[in-house]
Amino acid sequence: MLQRNSDTPTTIGSYWEASIQAPRQDRQLMGNALFDVAIIGAGFAGLSAALKLAQDGVSTCVLEAEQVGFGASGRNGGFCCLGGTKLDERTLIRKFGLEEARKFVAYQLAGVNLVEERLNLWNADVDRHSTGEIFLAHRPRDVASLQDDAGFLKENFGIKTRLLSKDDLEKNGFGGPEFYGGMHFPYGFALNPMKYVHALADQVRQSGGKIFGKSQVSGVTRDGDRWRLETEHGFVRVRKVVLAGNGYAREDAPRWLQGRTLPVMSSIQVTRPLSEQELSAQNWTSDIMAADTRILLHYFRLLPDRRFLFGTRGGIFESPKSLANMRKRARADFERMFPAWVRIEPEFSWHGNVCLARDLTPFVGEIPHMEGVYSVMGWHGSGIAMASISGEKVAGLITGKIRQQDLPAVVSSPLRRFPLATLRKLYLQGAYWWYGWQDR
Repeated sequence: MLQRNSDTPTTIGSYWEASIQAPRQDRQLMGNALFDVAIIGAGFAGLSAALKLAQDGVSTCVLEAEQVGFGASGRNGGFCCLGGTKLDERTLIRKFGLEEARKFVAYQLAGVNLVEERLNLWNADVDRHSTGEIFLAHRPRDVASLQDDAGFLKENFGIKTRLLSKDDLEKNGFGGPEFYGGMHFPYGFALNPMKYVHALADQVRQSGGKIFGKSQVSGVTRDGDRWRLETEHGFVRVRKVVLAGNGYAREDAPRWLQGRTLPVMSSIQVTRPLSEQELSAQNWTSDIMAADTRILLHYFRLLPDRRFLFGTRGGIFESPKSLANMRKRARADFERMFPAWVRIEPEFSWHGNVCLARDLTPFVGEIPHMEGVYSVMGWHGSGIAMASISGEKVAGLITGKIRQQDLPAVVSSPLRRFPLATLRKLYLQGAYWWYGWQDR
């Protein structure tokens, strides 16, 4: 039986936490230390950078405000898939050109392949399942859009998808009153993200990298020919710094980050294990990971132990009232979309931060006018594959094995500040109301 780790201060009550046994708690940084590189944030991006650097013989430390997996890397829905931007492929082509858009799609695919290769090499049991991902039309008119997308992806990127009619969905175990057709995308798989991030951390430690927990960085300043990173009980001096906090980054460490990211919330609930009779009643028996065609999308999948995971986008503020309203909306959506499970309450419920950038694209590279400080952030809700490969790439930039021009242009533009940054959550609220109206 799964146990909630409620006695641990850094737990959030997620299913992922309950599914692992006593994760390692890294010691706090005490006193002063000297490294070649310091990485802020022990998630997929930061740990991937640390692993590559440590394997290349670079002395590296990771400074984490809580513990490995506390942020989005341990809270997400476990979709290892393409993504990392909120711009669709047509927009990418208009903004960057066809060749750069193709380069970025190849980069995303390489991220998925990297995670798969790691898991195979490490023989890591992370509850993998799902061959690809299915996108479900939540309105009849969206079926034509999926058909158009399928032709566009094949013509411009060589991606062969499979279209499913409403009858096909019913026959293949994708039952629901709001699903009118689907497009199966053949790349990606699902996993337990907490098991993956802890497997990644183990590899960092085995390779000689140091991880410090409960060591939030409160300041990043120049100190002679090095950077100095302050924590509660000490500091490190390093030649290079990697910012990998994503939606959990502290905006004054360094001050360059102020107003350049917009953390918004995604919420997840997971049911108890469902019986075959309950699954048949809803006619949801497929283990393919799925999302609908809304702008404020829902994402969901049947887990290997027959629990059902259901996630939503759209939360902005973390006040108790706002969180309660977010959970209430998510529950109403779940009951409407899966009416056979109205009486099945969630056994686990939690939320986490998705990191948006003003240009809706990630930034992987050296920060202008801050020599030796690098950013690897901005996954827009799809960070397992994208953060993993981007962490490796930023390590390559640091060691000189790759150049910035070797990366797609899509990930090479520095994060810009949001206009009226102190009000950015308020005007996003207006955008969410507009998106909600469009999704009807």
